[in-house]
Amino acid sequence: QVQLVESGGGLVQAGGSLRLSCAASGRTFSTYAAGWFRQAPGKGREFVGAISWSGESTYYVDSVKGRFTMSRDNARNTVYLQMNSLRHEDTAIYYCAAGPTFIATNVRSYDYWGQGTQVTVSS
Repeated sequence: QVQLVESGGGLVQAGGSLRLSCAASGRTFSTYAAGWFRQAPGKGREFVGAISWSGESTYYVDSVKGRFTMSRDNARNTVYLQMNSLRHEDTAIYYCAAGPTFIATNVRSYDYWGQGTQVTVSS
């Protein structure tokens, strides 16, 4: 079993930056790809980015490419999402997820989910 806890959300002005962290428990976390998803009010859960188990490969949705960067520290069982040049439309609850062997963009590919952290970008 893997448990995930996100942190680092908050209120930021447009153009600002935040770094989200996802701390995992469980020895197998380092063997899974991890992903970040987000859900805005009244919308479905949207894929943001994913990182391979080794951290060598990443993949992002087009709307965040060049602005968001994922990384991971398997020694600390932590995955990060650095968000720069934030826009009002990035406002959402951000969820960390883990589970697939390889990078995946589909919600159903992930077995483990955190509770989410709110990111609010004021325009």
